[in-house]
Amino acid sequence: MKKKIILSLFISSILVAQSIELKPLSVTSTAIKTDELRSTDAVEIYTAEDIDKAHVQNIYEFLNQQTSVTAMPSYGNSYSQKIDFRGYGMDNGYQNILITVDGRKINNIDMAPQLLSNLSPSSIERLEIIKSSGIVKGGDGANAGAINIITKKSNAKEITVYGGTHGTADGSFYLGHSEEKFSINASGEAQRSDGSRYINSKEDKDESSLKTGSLNFTYNPIDTLELRAGASFARVDVTYGGYLTLDEYNEDAKSAGAFNWGSTEQKYDTDVVNLGFSYHFSDKLSLNIDASREKKSSNYVTYASVSDYTYDSAKAVLAYEDKNFVLLGGIEGFKGERESAFDETNKDNIAAFIIGNMTFDSHSIKAGYRAEKVKYSYENSLSSIKDDYSLSGIELGYNYLLDGENSVFANYTHAYQAPDIDRFFNFGTFNGFISPMKTDSFSVGYNNINKDNKLKIALYYISLKDEIYYYADPTWVNSKNTNIDKSYKYGLDIYDKWLINEDFSIALNYNYVRAVIDKEVENGEDYSGNDLPGVSDHNIKATLGYSLNKSTILSLTQTYRSQAYALNDFNNNFTQKQDAYKSTDISISYTKESLELFAKINNLFNQRNGLWVEDNAIYPMNFCTTAIAGFKLKI
Repeated sequence: MKKKIILSLFISSILVAQSIELKPLSVTSTAIKTDELRSTDAVEIYTAEDIDKAHVQNIYEFLNQQTSVTAMPSYGNSYSQKIDFRGYGMDNGYQNILITVDGRKINNIDMAPQLLSNLSPSSIERLEIIKSSGIVKGGDGANAGAINIITKKSNAKEITVYGGTHGTADGSFYLGHSEEKFSINASGEAQRSDGSRYINSKEDKDESSLKTGSLNFTYNPIDTLELRAGASFARVDVTYGGYLTLDEYNEDAKSAGAFNWGSTEQKYDTDVVNLGFSYHFSDKLSLNIDASREKKSSNYVTYASVSDYTYDSAKAVLAYEDKNFVLLGGIEGFKGERESAFDETNKDNIAAFIIGNMTFDSHSIKAGYRAEKVKYSYENSLSSIKDDYSLSGIELGYNYLLDGENSVFANYTHAYQAPDIDRFFNFGTFNGFISPMKTDSFSVGYNNINKDNKLKIALYYISLKDEIYYYADPTWVNSKNTNIDKSYKYGLDIYDKWLINEDFSIALNYNYVRAVIDKEVENGEDYSGNDLPGVSDHNIKATLGYSLNKSTILSLTQTYRSQAYALNDFNNNFTQKQDAYKSTDISISYTKESLELFAKINNLFNQRNGLWVEDNAIYPMNFCTTAIAGFKLKI
């Protein structure tokens, strides 16, 4: 019956859709601001309107359903998810993506993924995905590229409330106000869920809660000076279940499982303060300085394991901007510390960079260089160990504008990833420093943007040296963090948004990728020629939009990822593979003046999905149908 309903909606929507026009959007958060038609990089840009229409519960859900990014809960933890694009794998892909929020990097110094659940979707103005670029201005970790998130600074005032299955409840707000010399905005969110999976034989569930808030203001005492300050916090309390065997997963994916080590509860608190200013010496020359401090605490209640973090960062950028020429130069410093009851580990970065962009006639040229030094230190009651690396990054790009709607581009990037501090340990014992990873990426692409269609195509090849991974010895005796000697990746990205007629639109993201281990022998096992585990060759997301009338919009989204080798299957010989991921989601919204009513069903056909680590070690995710309904009020 459900399939007939979806089919009829699809057929009817082909006959009708939206009276809007597509146009090139500005890429605002990269080192060099430009519009996407003239960009020397492969980019995806999503606006607040795109995020609003998706009616997602968090940014992970938006990335997974609407963009080329893959997101999956980290071993069951839905509030801390692993992300990947361009074939770096579900295990380590997130460490090769640099993520910034209003210019502040949120990557961690250890193996904790970037925390995106603390960003309310309603607080985001733009989300930009820059592929195989970002190393010069962003630095350490931008091998796959960068995700830049820009929060709202507008005068908007809105409240969103929704409830759903499994005791889900959420409320969020955004309030903005600006005058000639002063602006202020605040946002916050509170979310909770009773959980969808059992965690023990008593049938207690994996309940969770989240609270976030932020406050930012700017002041212009004179026309040439802007002062800015802000603060934000997040409080996460999440419980998640252990892995299941294949039989348990097939019989009942929501079960606790009888063969794992049980559930885990984590409490995660973070507080950030930031200060900055911009001074314009002239219409063309400006100085921008920003600094921030983040204090975090991660408490694994189940294991009585607490770690406290302090991140201090600062960046100064001198910018010269003329009509056809932009040049940026700057310095950046970061000091990261993790302290536990038994030891203290630090990772500190200091860097200098310069990048420029020149346009003339139909040509755009980008060139940039970064030099970065990374220092490590580890201390406990018995030892004190130090090490450091000197690294460099390069970006070169060219775009040729064929006409007002078509362009081609090519780029080269040399990037790097300094190891996170967890890579030096194995079950709490220091196992030595390992080499940084270095990559050389080559991309070519084509853009076509007109009022009815936005088409982007990119081909890429990435050569890697010392790709970082965890060798999981089946006996666990020789397990350790180490490097793949040589590897490579290549693929194809296609994005198309087509306004078929006044009422019907379709958006498509297709990604093909191959990630191959070229040379690696570990503990007598030769992985040369094998596929990197955790990488799906095909990744497809398609959204159909249908306007029933001027006030009502219906959207249907299909997500598909092909099979992959389980995360630990470097030999490509496990009995069980990562199953293909499938989910069909449908939403409807009704807008009348300042009020919007919406409802959404995720995983309409009750597809069972999971994350395979190895044989009979499966973490269920999005394994049942869920639904939410609510309203957004713009004041």
